[in-house]
Amino acid sequence: MSGSAGQRRPKVAVIDYGMGNLRSVARALAAVGGEPYLASDPAQAESADAVVFPGQGAIADCMDCLARTSFDRFLCEWVRADRPFLGVCLGLQALFERSEEADRRGLGLFPGEVRRFRSRAGLRIPHMGWNEAVFRPGAPLTEGLRAEGEPFYFVHSYRVAATDPSLVWCETDYDGPFVSGVRKGRVFAAQFHPEKSQAKGLQLYRNFLSLSVR
Repeated sequence: MSGSAGQRRPKVAVIDYGMGNLRSVARALAAVGGEPYLASDPAQAESADAVVFPGQGAIADCMDCLARTSFDRFLCEWVRADRPFLGVCLGLQALFERSEEADRRGLGLFPGEVRRFRSRAGLRIPHMGWNEAVFRPGAPLTEGLRAEGEPFYFVHSYRVAATDPSLVWCETDYDGPFVSGVRKGRVFAAQFHPEKSQAKGLQLYRNFLSLSVR
């Protein structure tokens, strides 16, 4: 979507639960035709056309913040209702059953575990910088993106180790392949940061917004 005159700008709630790269995400969404706003309370997010759940930092802090603000229940209800959703970085990891980091339970919306990259000589942890996300054939939200690989910006030490293969949206190679994106229906999550990924990241946000105006 372009955000041209006469076209409705979808309202996007950027979940403000005390963590995450909120304002850069909001700026990117506005740049591609959305009407983003920071939602610090679940009631503020309920009327949105779409939800973006950004995250950074430690999973234990993330889950504590979600519980304290009641966003844990809100996110579970939103995702289970198959409403347009995009998780970013820690916003992907929190969707899974458990993280090896602090041996912490996640929201349990997707099956699988999040584990730290294996330490070995020559491997830099965290995985930081540009790397390619290779989308599955026929994957949704890839208009304007090369399925065989597009560079996105990553900053993380933990990754999804295994999940239901039908949920895999894209994969990335760093000391072997890992799941860098998942999706189910209108629910998507990416390990990389679209808001830090220049034109291709903006294209991904633009594609995501198209879900909320269908």
